[in-house]
Amino acid sequence: MSAGISNDFLPEWVRSEGEVSDVVISSRIRLARNLKGFPFPGHAGKEQLEQVVQRVCEAVGRTGTFAFLPPIRLSELTPNQRLVLVEKHLCSPQFTENPAQRLLIINDAQTISIMVNEEDHLRIQAIRGGFELDEALKLANDVDDFLEEYLDYWFDERRGYLTSCPTNVGTGLRASVMLHLPGLAMVDQIKQVLTALTHVGINIRGLYGEGTESLGNMYQISNQVTLGHSEEELTNNLKGVCKQIIEQERNVRANLLKESRLQLEDRIGRSYGILSQARLMTTQEALKLLSDVKLGVDLGIIPEVKKVNIRELLFLTRTSILQKVFGREMSPAERDYHRAMIIREKLNAK
Repeated sequence: MSAGISNDFLPEWVRSEGEVSDVVISSRIRLARNLKGFPFPGHAGKEQLEQVVQRVCEAVGRTGTFAFLPPIRLSELTPNQRLVLVEKHLCSPQFTENPAQRLLIINDAQTISIMVNEEDHLRIQAIRGGFELDEALKLANDVDDFLEEYLDYWFDERRGYLTSCPTNVGTGLRASVMLHLPGLAMVDQIKQVLTALTHVGINIRGLYGEGTESLGNMYQISNQVTLGHSEEELTNNLKGVCKQIIEQERNVRANLLKESRLQLEDRIGRSYGILSQARLMTTQEALKLLSDVKLGVDLGIIPEVKKVNIRELLFLTRTSILQKVFGREMSPAERDYHRAMIIREKLNAK
């Protein structure tokens, strides 16, 4: 049962309301770095990749500002255990596809993760709840500085940090914000808004990043290039774009409350009714209905449901996390049954 979920099972940022949490789910900074003297992962042999692993383990094992958990070798995990890491946003789906010589390093709060030997030797990620890009940038830079005291990076005075993908050359920074945009989706403006972003140097991705689809009206938006811009310029540009989208989403929500309140309350109430009573629930249906209920909670239409419980359900209902919670792999039918159970419990929790 869900009562067995410990407070530290989900990343700390999931429970943190953060700034502008009605629209912004999370803010993330990722830094790409490569170790001098070693080929990039795509051109390195197994021995070279293993040497990178050892170097990084020695670096993070030093006494310092950060207390990392023991490094996780992906090759020692089951496929479901690897997918749990993806669903917690601790690593990319691509990182788990070829687990040999790949290592994941996280802190206790699961707000920092370091992917070793993905597309680059290091992908340093810092993630915060809500609209807190500046705080995420500081955290990522602090980790980067800590590692750079021991590790020597590939760096060019003119080009900046050298990376496997040309779009990451320069700062090596990818800033992204996860937005919940049910209002724009309801009035059929979401495609228009997202299409416009591609013309101002912004990428739009799905729930788990590149190559994934949007679920539950959640979208990741991020910068496209890093060369020729400072970290502050990149994050400030993304923040400016996000503020415009947040304003648009909030305006649409206000108009829906003013012009179509009965229809909005009916939709939210139906979704809440299904979630609070259903005995079977697929992942996609759960995220779709939870999107409506989150909107209702944020607008004060369903005041009896805790905001933190909705944020937790957006993660606990995902396939691999759900199986981790109940301690075993399940058939699709069993997952649908236990997913509905955990939703009912969380919605009724006081």
